[in-house]
Amino acid sequence: MGICWSSSSDNHSPSTTEHFSSAGVSVSQTTSNTTSSGGSNTSGDSRFSAASGGSEVHPNGQILPAPNLRVFSFVELKAATKNFRSDTILGEGGFGMVFRGWLDEKTTSKNGSGLVIAVKKLNSESMQGLQEWQSEVNFLGRLSHPNLVKLIGYCWEHEELLLVYEFMQKGSLENHLFGRGSAVQALPWDTRLKILTGAAQGLAFLHSSEEKVIYRDLKASNILLDGSYNAKISDFGLAKMGPSASQSHVTTRVMGTYGYAAPEYVATGHLYVKSDVYGFGVVLVEMLTGLRALDTNRPSGQHNLIDWIKPHLSDRRKLKNVMDKGLEGKYPSKAAVKIAQLALTCLGAEHKMRPSMKEVVETLEEIGSANERPRERRVRSSHRTAYRHSEQPLHHRSPLHPRQAGNQAYQLSLPA
Repeated sequence: MGICWSSSSDNHSPSTTEHFSSAGVSVSQTTSNTTSSGGSNTSGDSRFSAASGGSEVHPNGQILPAPNLRVFSFVELKAATKNFRSDTILGEGGFGMVFRGWLDEKTTSKNGSGLVIAVKKLNSESMQGLQEWQSEVNFLGRLSHPNLVKLIGYCWEHEELLLVYEFMQKGSLENHLFGRGSAVQALPWDTRLKILTGAAQGLAFLHSSEEKVIYRDLKASNILLDGSYNAKISDFGLAKMGPSASQSHVTTRVMGTYGYAAPEYVATGHLYVKSDVYGFGVVLVEMLTGLRALDTNRPSGQHNLIDWIKPHLSDRRKLKNVMDKGLEGKYPSKAAVKIAQLALTCLGAEHKMRPSMKEVVETLEEIGSANERPRERRVRSSHRTAYRHSEQPLHHRSPLHPRQAGNQAYQLSLPA
């Protein structure tokens, strides 16, 4: 799911699942005893309850005392995805294939309506497997917020591990920023700002909740978009409970995506709540420039976007030269400068100096409310930069956890 590189050691921190198990939430193989051919049941030994359907929406989010998820049978999901037919494939991630499916809700809905879903199916050769599957269920099954992707349910039967999500019509932010071809159009400025604000609100909810959650893998491919371009954070396979009141950080093995991970985390394995803020800063820069966080096809010295672009963020003229050409100059220059300044603070070398996600949300909302009219340049460029053309093509993009060559696995060893 979220792993893209990792260190080889773990500094005696309990796993995500252990954190939640201590709170009375756990997963056991007894949940596999669901059904054989009929509708889904909840196992009598399962700690999860079936989703009640049409649950109340909480605009400010909530944390449930226990996951409230529907337990699906493997037969149901085979039928929903037409036996996982190739033409239902949405993409492939580290966890496995993602399929589009259709649930016939006649048995649970008065009007007999159906539901489009996205189904992740574990690849038997996946190195991520059970632990991250449990983490996804334990975290996303309890977290409810408009800017977090909704996990509908799961299936665990014998060797089969699957997760069922709401379907996100517009796919990932990554696809819109870096996709190629006539079907991919550059996002207009107002839409970019809307997406950034929504993603920031999702992270702020995780950080401000009573049980602080460190997301640990914020990147463009994990920000999904619904039909109205509302942003929702997905993939909680690497999420961690934040430090207790008596601690400043959580020490854990380094896992995440190269180019987005905070420097203190990469160097020491010390994970802070504001380590997520760094990753959001990287996304801010990608949104401004239209360039990937890491791209070895760029010229030497420009492979790592942040290392290369930082000096441009504090200079208005330099910033103009690196703005995404897909915008064709149609963006408010003052707002772009303010977002560049916000990115610089999020990318601060010292985690203590970075703003909280609550402060990031407030800044983005302030920028949005200013509503400065976009300025059009006299001469429009119809060409993308050479950097955009040199990047690897995206094949199938999953709306749940897209993968591309730029996010290959990297081994990382911690210092002794």
